[in-house]
Amino acid sequence: MWTWFAVAAGGAIGSMARHGVNRVVMDGWPALRFPVATFIVNVLGSCVFGVLAGLIASNRLELRPHWREFVFVGVLGGFTTFSTFAGDVVTLARSGFQAYAVVNVLLQVVLAVAGLYAGLVIALRTS
Repeated sequence: MWTWFAVAAGGAIGSMARHGVNRVVMDGWPALRFPVATFIVNVLGSCVFGVLAGLIASNRLELRPHWREFVFVGVLGGFTTFSTFAGDVVTLARSGFQAYAVVNVLLQVVLAVAGLYAGLVIALRTS
């Protein structure tokens, strides 16, 4: 039960941090067309995920399971789910499943964009 609360609290923190990045970018560069805020959170979140995972794997950082859930699922998941996606791809590749890693990237990117577009088309046709 405590893990659920840890994930919820971490998710709130990560979501607020993401919103903060969005606000800073929108206030600083209101006419910018490139999705800088999304780019920043995806790259930064993935980097933090990698650093923490590396520290844990090398036994230089010890996190109890509920703290791992708080940080990785909650904070980083609320900040960007792209970090989890990137972590899954790297884990597959490092485990000898490079083909699965490539398929995962292609399927998720292509199908997520297609899914969003299909949802948009469906919603616009029903209005």
